[in-house]
Amino acid sequence: MKAVYIEAHGDVDVLQYGDRPDPTPGPNDVVVQVRASALNRLDIFTRQGQRGLAREFPPPLILGGDTAGEVVAAGAGVTTLSVGDRVVVNPRVACGVCQWCGSGRDDLCPRSRFLGTARDGSYAELVAVPEVNAYRLDESVSFASAAAVPTTYLPVWNMAVRRAALQPWETALVFSASAGVGAAAIQVFKNVVGATVIATTSTPEKAELARNLGADHVINYNDEDITQRVREITGGAGVDLLIDHVGADVWAHGFRALRPGGRYCICGATSGLRTELHLGLLFSRQIEIYGGYMGSREDMRQIAAVLNRGSVQPAIHQTYPLAQAAAAQQAMEATNFFGKLLLQP
Repeated sequence: MKAVYIEAHGDVDVLQYGDRPDPTPGPNDVVVQVRASALNRLDIFTRQGQRGLAREFPPPLILGGDTAGEVVAAGAGVTTLSVGDRVVVNPRVACGVCQWCGSGRDDLCPRSRFLGTARDGSYAELVAVPEVNAYRLDESVSFASAAAVPTTYLPVWNMAVRRAALQPWETALVFSASAGVGAAAIQVFKNVVGATVIATTSTPEKAELARNLGADHVINYNDEDITQRVREITGGAGVDLLIDHVGADVWAHGFRALRPGGRYCICGATSGLRTELHLGLLFSRQIEIYGGYMGSREDMRQIAAVLNRGSVQPAIHQTYPLAQAAAAQQAMEATNFFGKLLLQP
């Protein structure tokens, strides 16, 4: 099969497009013919060997996690899927036997492994995944839309829907609406929960796209002060919940934007890993902080259900041929896009 893989860490020049062996399914695995694969920051960090993702070579590693396609082979123990089924894949593979997996909190599994980082991933024509990581898709859902879902929707669902329990009468702030997590959060908060949504972004063009996704209010952080505008929009109260995948650059803005008892949900730190926390304000204002790293299998089942119902329509910026993975990663690093970047074999 054709695939994009690395044999060393580095810049985009280390990405190789060529032939790799076809995967074979284990007893409880399925092999999926990849119809679309979505890029994530994790792909770039893996390629660079940053943020704890350095590894030894050989063997080569096929990058990529999020994917959707058709089942073309199944192991002898597979009972819930059949050849020909259309599926979307959860790229986080839990061990299935630890206390967390047994209690339904497999998102906390300490032995979980990611497609494209610890095992061959989806920048390929074929990928092997455990049966429990593949979820059926209705014919109405495109493979491109499905591939754009897992890594961006899972942390949103984990933190804001399941744990922080955003309610329809509440107001939520979404940082950086143009990124995958931001675009996902707008749709989940508005179309699934029914909350009032405030989003931030950097240009008038991106602001209009955020409104098209469902944002009720959009703040251009290059022209407006985020905290001041949030106070104006909420009548001085502040927001009930916010989701942050940016990190250090927005932490102070977000903390000030919360009402007393508000919930701060963070699932990324692309702008920096360290910041300052005012402990007095944390307890005196009774702020709750939720960290999210992907989500559980049950979260993914629920996300697949709302995707199949058409409640969410993932934002897709551009699709590249698999052979142009380097150009796609360069576009992601440039950050001049809105929504997800995809690859198609």
